[in-house]
Amino acid sequence: MGKIALVTDSACDVSPQLQERYHLDIMSFSITVDGKSYVEREDFTADEYYAMLREAKGLPATAHITPFRFLEKFMAYDDQRTEDLILVTICSKGSATNDAAQVARTQFAEERPQSKMRIHIVDSYTYSMAYGEVLCQAGQMVMDGEAAETILEFLEDAFARREIVLAAYSLKFIKQSGRVSAAAAIAGEVLGVRPIITLIDGESKVVSKVRGIGKVLPATMEIVKKRIEPGTSYMVGITDMLDEQETREICTNVMGYPPKGFFKLGSAVSTNTGPDAVGIVFSGQKRAR
Repeated sequence: MGKIALVTDSACDVSPQLQERYHLDIMSFSITVDGKSYVEREDFTADEYYAMLREAKGLPATAHITPFRFLEKFMAYDDQRTEDLILVTICSKGSATNDAAQVARTQFAEERPQSKMRIHIVDSYTYSMAYGEVLCQAGQMVMDGEAAETILEFLEDAFARREIVLAAYSLKFIKQSGRVSAAAAIAGEVLGVRPIITLIDGESKVVSKVRGIGKVLPATMEIVKKRIEPGTSYMVGITDMLDEQETREICTNVMGYPPKGFFKLGSAVSTNTGPDAVGIVFSGQKRAR
């Protein structure tokens, strides 16, 4: 086992291939759909979850990772003589996972006062590949032999820049999640209006509205173009409703260069947007904490 371990939760939306490449330890959330519990990344794929969402009678509920599970994880790495454990969590404003990790770190110190392992808990302040991509970069830094302090500084800087722009092609789930009011959702369905939402530091904001499904992605990319740090990469989160090649062409036409890659939107985002959505993750101007 290496001296530095990178641990995160399944809301990061990192693919199994990238997880293996960058040696990321991903802890899964449990999700309840119509009274039945599932484990993300184990009991269903992203596409299977979209089908479950379309058939669900109510809004699925996600349970945060418990202090006990974190404590078990910390002890396992301590047993392997890990020197620095870096845990990056989903935004603390949307989940109690970060708080649970803090509790577990306190319990670990009480149960193993002799341990020399340093536990660093980092709030990503964001969701999905907005922190998943950053974790992959951190994984490369670990493989390159960078010190834990250098990686932590990188994470702090990166998360102060990360942004998401989301658009939902259906307002059903947006209404249920409270992202837009019921009245606005009904009006939107009647008029064919779709909201475009920014998700920054855990705060969602409707920044634009477009009429017509065909205008959703181009309008979304125009907002990204205005907010992104010039010349930097972006990634596109899609569901099973969008064609990757067509989406790539639209993104490239607006941005002037293609996306770095595509990923499937996981449950943390798609539960709120619905299974018919698109999300762009990128880095903008650095924000003060």
